[in-house]
Amino acid sequence: MTSVFIVEDDKSIQILYKKFLDLYGFHVVGTASNGEEAVEMYKKFSPKPDIILMDHRMPIKDGLEATKEIMNLNNKNNKTSIIFASADKSIKDKALRLGIGGFLDKPFSLEKLIDQIKKMESIER
Repeated sequence: MTSVFIVEDDKSIQILYKKFLDLYGFHVVGTASNGEEAVEMYKKFSPKPDIILMDHRMPIKDGLEATKEIMNLNNKNNKTSIIFASADKSIKDKALRLGIGGFLDKPFSLEKLIDQIKKMESIER
């Protein structure tokens, strides 16, 4: 079962993602409300989540900065894929250069989210 870590500052969207992912059989291992919390939680995960759904604009530390830090923590034994989500299209190239697995333009349908996760699953195998 694919494990997913949700990083999103909007609590109602966190709940929506979690319910939807649970419905589709994914295991949500946790949620974080800002980039700093995400990095700290990621360090403590054992095993690491398969996929992180990362929001861009968040308080304290944004998604780009958190993604950089998490990517630096990854090693050969744990390669977490990050799906980056943002309404800011100008950020897409920056996010892709960090080595993320996928990018979702906000707003996106929940079906697009599932398609992106399934795409990441097929790459990991």
